[in-house]
Amino acid sequence: MTFLLAELAARVGGEVQGDGALRVERVAPLETAGPADLSFFSNPRYREAFEASRAGAVVLEPGAAAPAGRTVLRVKNAYLAFARISTLFHPPREPVPEIAPQAAVHPSAHVHPSAQVMPFACVGPGAEVGARSILFPGVVLGAEARVGEDCVLYANVNVRERCVVGSRCVLQPGVVIGADGFGFAFDPVGEDGSGPRHYKVPQAGNAVVEDDVELGANSCVDRATLGSTVVGRGSKIDNLVQIAHNVQVGPLSILCAQVGISGSTKLGQGVVLAGQVGLAGHLQVGDRATLLAQSGVMNDIPAGETWGGYPARPQRRWMREEALLRRLDELSRRVKALEKAAGPAAEETEKT
Repeated sequence: MTFLLAELAARVGGEVQGDGALRVERVAPLETAGPADLSFFSNPRYREAFEASRAGAVVLEPGAAAPAGRTVLRVKNAYLAFARISTLFHPPREPVPEIAPQAAVHPSAHVHPSAQVMPFACVGPGAEVGARSILFPGVVLGAEARVGEDCVLYANVNVRERCVVGSRCVLQPGVVIGADGFGFAFDPVGEDGSGPRHYKVPQAGNAVVEDDVELGANSCVDRATLGSTVVGRGSKIDNLVQIAHNVQVGPLSILCAQVGISGSTKLGQGVVLAGQVGLAGHLQVGDRATLLAQSGVMNDIPAGETWGGYPARPQRRWMREEALLRRLDELSRRVKALEKAAGPAAEETEKT
């Protein structure tokens, strides 16, 4: 599949400066792109690679400088435009409507005729698979689990009983929806006086993943103790993220790799959690709040604020305190020098 550069510009609302008749055969990185390739530039860090690139054309913002003679496609929000162009060259996978003979589909399950169930996938009693959805090998849908339309569940995804996945969702390999939440009550006596033990609290709720959500590889959304754990519409979740029981993730939130959210915490709309952020339980994080990488969150976060550090605090305060910490050695030496300079007179003053 190839496109004229002018055609790509029209599709993304951009403007070509240079050879609009260039036939683009693929998208490629600046460093390896050739004369028939389209690449992308927005980060000044890659200016040298941009100037040295052999790419036939480059997507960039309207105000960005370009070398003389370079063919460019200028468009507002160049990254989004490049993503849309790349999708033309790498369209989403289309299902092959079939249930493989090696798949295990319970007689009471309902699989839409346009869906694809690959070998060794398992669809349990009363489970539902929506139109044009794809289940890769090793996928398991528990009893009465539901998967909406146009979903892709990659290898070894497990959606446990009564859990719900909306439409147009992508679940990367190893995702688990609806594993038991981590709930135990300490019993100091035990049944019949058998001794102390941790008594498991039944995790009787479910997990709900709303429309247009993507979950990264080996991420987990635990089922609720009662009610539902919810991942809101349009949220995007990276690899190795843990979402505990009864958590509510607001719509359009971004959770980066290795985030961990403890039980019953609620995130508002458009919240961003950078890598390895950890949140204690029963917290409230307001709309459009941002938590910086490796933040340890112990308190509620107001809407629209950016916090960082451990324990997390407002960004300006955190940065100021970190700067002071880095001066502790210097400040300690200065205090000792002042004490030495004060000498006996200071000691006498203290006595009186």
